[in-house]
Amino acid sequence: MSHTNNNNNNLIKSFYLKLYHLPLIIMGLLTIIKKQKLKDNEIRVLTLGLDNSGKTTIIKKMLNQDINTISPTMGFQINTLFYTPKNNNNNNNNSNSNDNDEYTLNIWDIGGQTSLRSFWANYFDKTDIVIWVIDGLSLERLNESYKELKQKIILQDRLIGIYLIVVINKIDIIPQRDWSNLKTKVIDLLQLNKQIPQRDKWQVELVSGKTGEGIDKVLQWIVTRE
Repeated sequence: MSHTNNNNNNLIKSFYLKLYHLPLIIMGLLTIIKKQKLKDNEIRVLTLGLDNSGKTTIIKKMLNQDINTISPTMGFQINTLFYTPKNNNNNNNNSNSNDNDEYTLNIWDIGGQTSLRSFWANYFDKTDIVIWVIDGLSLERLNESYKELKQKIILQDRLIGIYLIVVINKIDIIPQRDWSNLKTKVIDLLQLNKQIPQRDKWQVELVSGKTGEGIDKVLQWIVTRE
């Protein structure tokens, strides 16, 4: 009887041990799948952020489309960008990208109005990269941005293993001498170092959806994820 009980106890311990490690196993499998997609040079990008942050303007600039006629995104839009990385050895020393490769970026532009945010989760499946856009002129909304980013993106199980790039928009209206402080302030207020300890999983870039400044840095970072 004692031998039987010991066997049962060992089976129970083994079961709970496997259950304990299940999230790590799932994370590992998701990472493998996403790496395979990156090897195939196809990347699914989800563009999110508060309303009026300039998400659509940035995407249109990426696609070299007219930015003079833009209306709020009600629902979602899907755009495909074929992008070839520039030859820049200093861009990312840990990069696995090949400068001769062309990448297919499927970019989803999701509306940021309050009434639409509860639907963001409908678009999470198979996402590789999340672009989180912030209006650099509306720092009073950073607290709102932090709450939405944390609750609806960072803490979502379905987004385990994804990469996050925070894009601070509208720097063409902000004096260049303030850019560095602005970037530091956003990193601190969004608590990125605390929320995402893996430093290679996130990045912050300053851009202008109007002039296009900084947008290529965003694309370069996206295609150079391992």
